[in-house]
Amino acid sequence: MVPRRSWVEQIMGLPISVLARGDGAGSGPADAAVRAVFAELIEADRMFSPYKAGSAVSRLATGELNWDQVDPVVREVAERCVVARESTDGLFDADVPGGTWDPSGLVKGWAVERAGERLREVVDVDWCLNAGGDVLVVCPSGEPFTVGIQDPRDPGRVVASVSRTGGAVATSGTAARGAHLYDPRSGQPVVSRWLSVSVTGPSLEYADVLATAAFVAGDDWPTMLLPGYEGLGVLADGNLFTTAGWGRL
Repeated sequence: MVPRRSWVEQIMGLPISVLARGDGAGSGPADAAVRAVFAELIEADRMFSPYKAGSAVSRLATGELNWDQVDPVVREVAERCVVARESTDGLFDADVPGGTWDPSGLVKGWAVERAGERLREVVDVDWCLNAGGDVLVVCPSGEPFTVGIQDPRDPGRVVASVSRTGGAVATSGTAARGAHLYDPRSGQPVVSRWLSVSVTGPSLEYADVLATAAFVAGDDWPTMLLPGYEGLGVLADGNLFTTAGWGRL
């Protein structure tokens, strides 16, 4: 049996789990890489959480900081949010009702993908990094991981799965956190007959952004996906709809 090892930490208000598979899964370098991943995610949460009074996001909201005073990485994320808004025709927008800035819809995927580069340094290990249902896969062996898509009506079940040797899977919806997503076109919470939309593709940052924009788009969600990305939507009655390329994954 191929050696495996797993780690779990609570970061960003959600469980972050890492699964290692391969001869080096139990090695010191593998453990050090995972600890570095967790450290980077803790730092990203410290800087970007809208729930922490000392974060850059909170201090910008209160006027304690202005954009000339923030760390360059905050400006980088702000620029990425602008690109994401433009590439989704405004359905992803970090400028939220009330005039504040909340990049949470991009930061998790961006931070996990960036931290995941630490895992690539351990070349004899396959990795599956799961951040509250958003998944990054790195498989130098070429053997895929199977990623399950949670049933939004029953967290203990999966409605579908997708095999990945690399890249990402991200899901957006209201099952876990209620109506926390808003439609930038109206400024109102999203009301949809879709319970969730999952997106898979090469980048977790963009899979996460596209899943959010797709969920906001409602019945037009497949039109939000960029080339190289495929999606699966779950309707309130349990029926599934997939884009053409999903079944080939």
